[in-house]
Amino acid sequence: MAQRRFHFVKTAAFCEKVSLTAATRCLRAARLACRAVSWSRTGERINQKSGTDMSSEQEIQPVIGVIGGSGLYDIDGLENKEWRRVETPWGEPSDELLFGTFEGVQCVFLPRHGRGHPIPPSRLNFRANIDALKRAGVTDILSLSAVGSLKEELPPGHFVLVDQFIDRSFAREKSFFDTGCVAHVGMADPVSARVLDVVQGEAASLGIPFTRGGTYLVMEGPQFSTRAESELYRSWGCSVVGMTNMPEAKLAREAEMNYATVAMVTDFDCWHSDHDSVTVEAVVKVMKGNADNARRLVKAVIPVLGKKRPVDASAERALDHAIITAPAARDPKLVAKLDAVAGRVLKQG
Repeated sequence: MAQRRFHFVKTAAFCEKVSLTAATRCLRAARLACRAVSWSRTGERINQKSGTDMSSEQEIQPVIGVIGGSGLYDIDGLENKEWRRVETPWGEPSDELLFGTFEGVQCVFLPRHGRGHPIPPSRLNFRANIDALKRAGVTDILSLSAVGSLKEELPPGHFVLVDQFIDRSFAREKSFFDTGCVAHVGMADPVSARVLDVVQGEAASLGIPFTRGGTYLVMEGPQFSTRAESELYRSWGCSVVGMTNMPEAKLAREAEMNYATVAMVTDFDCWHSDHDSVTVEAVVKVMKGNADNARRLVKAVIPVLGKKRPVDASAERALDHAIITAPAARDPKLVAKLDAVAGRVLKQG
C-alpha cells in the first residue's frame, strides 16, 4: 500500500559565593552576548552562499520552493527545466533539485522521497533538503504531503491547509544548531499565514475541496498507527496524521524560510469504521486525484507567491534574537556549516 502519512531558553543561573574571577568571566560573556544581539539587529550583509539576499528591508523577489510528497515527483509547465545536484554540509538531499521558471517566477522543486520514492520517512535527510533549498535561493516553501484523516469531515480527496503540528517523531535530526552554536527559534506559529492566504484563495478558485486550519500529527513510521494511537490523536484534536512534515517545518524556520503545508487526505486513519474495507485500488485512485489537484494548485499559487514583496519578518528574521552562544564561544566548524542557513546573522563583519 502506498505511503500516505506521512525554550528562549529560559536559562536561569543562580550563583552563590561566586569568586571575583568567575564573576568577571560572567560579565565578559554577558557583554559578548549583548554584542551578538546588537549585531543581529543591525547587520546588513549576507554571505552569498546563503541564497537570496534579504539583509535590507526593501522588496525582494521570491523564489518558490515546492516539496513534493507521495505521487508528486515533478511540476507541470515548468520552463527552462534543469535537474541539478546541490551539495550541502549536511549530506545528500533526497534527490537533485529541479530548477525552472513558471510564468517568469523562479521555482525549485524537490521530490521529498526522491524520484521513484526510494527513501522512507525515517531516512529522509531533512537538514540536507532544507539547506539545499536555501542554497538554491528559495524564500517560500509549499510542502505537499499525503496524510490520513482523523476527522469525519475531512474525507479522502480533501485538502487541509494545516496551521499547527504535533511532533511525535523521534529518530530524526531536528536542528541545524548544536554544541558550539546554540539557537532557539520560535515555533508558536509554524506556518506562514501569508502563504496560506494565497493557497486558500487559489484552492477556492479552482474548486478544490479544502479546509483552512488544522493540526498535523507527525508520527515516526514507517508503520501506520494502531487503533489506540489513532484514537489518542483524535482526543488531542488533531486533524490529520502523517510522517514527513517534522522536522521539516522546524528546519525551515531555522533557515528563515516561509513554510506552509497542504495535507492531502488519502483515506481515513484506522479509527474509522470504513478503514478495513478500503482497497489499495481505492487509495491509489484517491492519490491520483490528489496529485492532479495538487499540480493545478501549485501552478495557480506560484505566480501569486512570486510577486515582489517586503521581507516577511515572521520567518525571514527568525534568527535575529535566537542565537544564544557568544561569538567567542562558537565552534568555527559548525559556523562554517551554517553558512547558508544562518549566514545573515553569522557572517556579518
